[in-house]
Formats: sequence, C-alpha cells, structure tokens
Amino acid sequence: MKNYIILLLLTLSFTSFSQTVKKDGETYEVKNEKAVKKLEKDTKKAEKAQKKAEKAQKKAKKALKKKEKLQKNYQKMQANLKKAQEKYEKLKKKGKLSPVDERKWLDKIEKLTEKVDKAKRKL
Repeated sequence: MKNYIILLLLTLSFTSFSQTVKKDGETYEVKNEKAVKKLEKDTKKAEKAQKKAEKAQKKAKKALKKKEKLQKNYQKMQANLKKAQEKYEKLKKKGKLSPVDERKWLDKIEKLTEKVDKAKRKL
C-alpha cells in the first residue's frame, strides 16, 4: 500500500510540474510559462516572415507582368513601324503620294520611331 501511495505521488508531481502542448503536429513539453511565451513569440515571428515572403513574391510577380507587358508593347510598336514603312515605300513606288501625303507619312513614321525608341528605353 505504501508503494502505491508513493507511486501515485510521484506521478502527480511529474504531471503537475510539466505540461505537454501540441502545436502544428509537434509536441512540446512546457516546464513554465516562459517556454509558452517563447513558443508564441516564435510562432509570431514565423507568421511575420511568411507574410513578408508572400509580399515579396507578389511584388516579383507584379514586376514580371509589367516587364512582359512592356515587351509585348515594344514588339507591337515595332510591327506598326515596319508596316507603316512598308506601306509608305509601296505608295511611293507606285507614285500615288502627293507632296502633302508624303510629308504626313514621314511625320507618322517619325512619331512611330520615337514611340519605338521610348518603349525600348522602358525595357
């Protein structure tokens, strides 16, 4: 009987001095409140780091989209310039351009060239 009482007291003392906490599938043994606070602090740090990483990833994704858009815009401008130059040359070859029309075409081609240069600088 004396052994049973001693055994009972020992098990009660061990369980009262420490606790087990299950967090995210891991079991922690807590001996005092400092360990609990440290665990909470570590959890907050991990959450903060995760949010920061997500924010950085979002920012990188946004920058990539912007670069792709600029590249697409540049290619589109180049195609427009090439098409305008070809049309101008074709009309000029056939002799269907008056001096006024020729000036308009040259102005249009000059503006398109400026736009292509501007798009290239943005890249």
